[in-house]
Parts: sequence; structure tokens; C-alpha cells
Amino acid sequence: MTPGEIEAELEAHHRAGFAWSLACCGRDREEAEDVLQTSYLKILDGRAEFAGRSSFKTFLFGVIRRTASESRRRRRIAELFLGRPERAAPPPEPVSEERLALLAALARLPRRQREMLDLVFYVGMTVDEAGQVLGVSAGTARAHYDRGKRRMARILGHG
Repeated sequence: MTPGEIEAELEAHHRAGFAWSLACCGRDREEAEDVLQTSYLKILDGRAEFAGRSSFKTFLFGVIRRTASESRRRRRIAELFLGRPERAAPPPEPVSEERLALLAALARLPRRQREMLDLVFYVGMTVDEAGQVLGVSAGTARAHYDRGKRRMARILGHG
């Protein structure tokens, strides 16, 4: 892809990319913005290269996920070895009780199940696309998706 095509793809997927970045960063808006910017830089300077084995959106979401993971790791190392305290969480934005219940239920899921449901329900990916983002096989993706849905239903009292 040419640099212009890459920039057009980034622009086309910016809104969904930011939503995924928020999900990967525990809904911390400031961290999500930093992760998204770092992800864009990795793609634009060639550190993360689109090979065409999936859709560009799937590739982008994988880069965002890995970048968020690297960010968490660096923050933990700084906290453990340098004694830097974790930065204060931003004040919560007002949300409905229903949304709070959903977010609380999502937070109780194992990470892979939570990420799978985020990608499918909030971003609109297929289960197979979400599996590619998470780096798991189609069968494993379906298992995480099904288990996550069943667990959410139990947590929310619907099953």
C-alpha cells in the first residue's frame, strides 16, 4: 500500500479504532489516545507493516491491541522498579445504570472473552475477524465468544 492509501485507511477506521483502543485501555481515555497515536506511528513509519493477510481493519486492531499491552507492561515495570505510582484515573463520564451494569459484567469476564465481545458487539467485527485481531484460531475465537456470551447472561441474571 502507498502511504496515501494507508493514511486513508487509518482515517476510515479512526472512530472504530479509538473505540477499540478505549476497550484495550480499560476505558482510560488519555491512555487510549496515547495508544492509538503510537499505533498510527508504528504503521506510518513501517514498524508495523500491513502484509495483506487480513483486512486493514483487522491488522489495525491487532496493532492497537499489542500497543496497549506494551503500554500496560511499561507502566507496571515503572511502578514496580522505579516506584512511580500509577497515574490517577480520570473522573468517570456520566453513564446510564444499564451501561454501568454491562461494563461491570464485562469487567468480570476473562480478558480474551471480554476482548472478543468488545470486538463483535461494540466494533461490529465478525467472530473470525475478532479472532484474527486476538491472534487465535477460528475455533478458539468461537469458543471465547460463546463462553463470554453465556457468562454475561449468567452475570446479568438472564441465564
